[in-house]
Amino acid sequence: MQSPHKTLGPSRRTLLIGAGATVAASALAGSGQAVAAGNTETLAIPSPDTLPLTGGPEFPVGLFWPPHPYASTPQRFAEIAEAGFDFVISGNYAGDGNIFQYQLDLARTAGLQMLISDDIQIRNMARWFSISDNPADFLSITPAEAREFYTRARDAYGPYSSLAGFNFYDEPGPGWFGTLAKALAVSRELAPQLLPYVNLFPSDDPAYYRDFVDVVKPSLVSFDRYPLLSEGREDVNYFHNWAIVRDAALRGDVPAWVFIQTLAYNGHREPTAAELLWQVNISLAYGAKGIQYFTYWTPEAARGEGFGPALITVDGKRTARYAATKKINTTWLHQVGRELKPLVSESVVHANETPLPNGTIGFTPTDLVSGISGQPVVVGTFRSRDTTVKDRWLLVANRSHSTTTRATVTVNPDKVYGVDVFTPISKKYAGDRGSGVPVNLAPGAATLLRLKVT
Repeated sequence: MQSPHKTLGPSRRTLLIGAGATVAASALAGSGQAVAAGNTETLAIPSPDTLPLTGGPEFPVGLFWPPHPYASTPQRFAEIAEAGFDFVISGNYAGDGNIFQYQLDLARTAGLQMLISDDIQIRNMARWFSISDNPADFLSITPAEAREFYTRARDAYGPYSSLAGFNFYDEPGPGWFGTLAKALAVSRELAPQLLPYVNLFPSDDPAYYRDFVDVVKPSLVSFDRYPLLSEGREDVNYFHNWAIVRDAALRGDVPAWVFIQTLAYNGHREPTAAELLWQVNISLAYGAKGIQYFTYWTPEAARGEGFGPALITVDGKRTARYAATKKINTTWLHQVGRELKPLVSESVVHANETPLPNGTIGFTPTDLVSGISGQPVVVGTFRSRDTTVKDRWLLVANRSHSTTTRATVTVNPDKVYGVDVFTPISKKYAGDRGSGVPVNLAPGAATLLRLKVT
């Protein structure tokens, strides 16, 4: 079946699968044989709080397209950890089980975790074939066969403590949601301690993400959309897509993850350091609970799409974006992400921006925040899951990735008796400001405020 949504940028699938596999997958997707979710709602679904990466206090920062097998060395995996990454999604010609085990060992030594993209076992039960009890279904396997595939992958890689889970499908169309529901049910039955990972297309269709949440019952909602276009333009629907994903993640009560554009490719420009930071902070304001970078290693020219240098060049040299990403991850993202990870996204608004971008909501005064004046900012408001906690957190992000922004957040003194500012260096809140809080933000930067509510 054809996906009903518009795809933007390169399909990340082209970096994972070959032409023959693509033909098989396309045949199945168009065959009408994708199966219904079945009775998966009766299966106990592990809370994201109990799984690798989505659980625990630390904010997960990951990468796609790691060093290729010949460049997979202890030094290269240490280099990944040095830049503030926590996990790696396998790829870049790593498809053999022995290579996966070798990389898992490297990751374990470096203190990293991995999501394995196993084309032989996991993809056979989630992508190349549907799961069906009906032997007449075209290109299908039985639930018992799916369990056999998963058991082989679990037993091969499970002994490595660096295994966080498996990458089941990258950018599935909605016709695959039924089989993915069954595949994730198998994963939860046989290895409830592992994260079943799926990354979605960019889309402007809310039904795509809503149906994914309702049918697949995922442990997270991850998507990729790369907003930095050529000639200095922005993707006009970037915020719209983020708003839709945010709603879907809240609907399923699961974390939202996103990919950050690190490189130029067809129709997209090479990001500056401020534009990398801007993508991160806009995503945090919209409720991101995990950040992933596309790509880490640079895909070679033969893959097409006109890829420019990413964080590491094709021949293994660090670019300026490696240093910029390292600074973002180690001095800001991990610290502020740790504060935001346990909180619930309550709202996200654009203040002082006219006209408003598509799909965004303009600021209006609330009981707690009576005004936001000055230059354009994006403000995400967060609350504790503990309903007895009345405090609120505001992530105030510069709407611009090219100019400094000055704004003032004015709170209602009858409701808010203090405003503290988070300092990432100390990992503490300080200040206890008055009712008017000045916010001065460098291009792409943000600040985190805690409103102490009576």
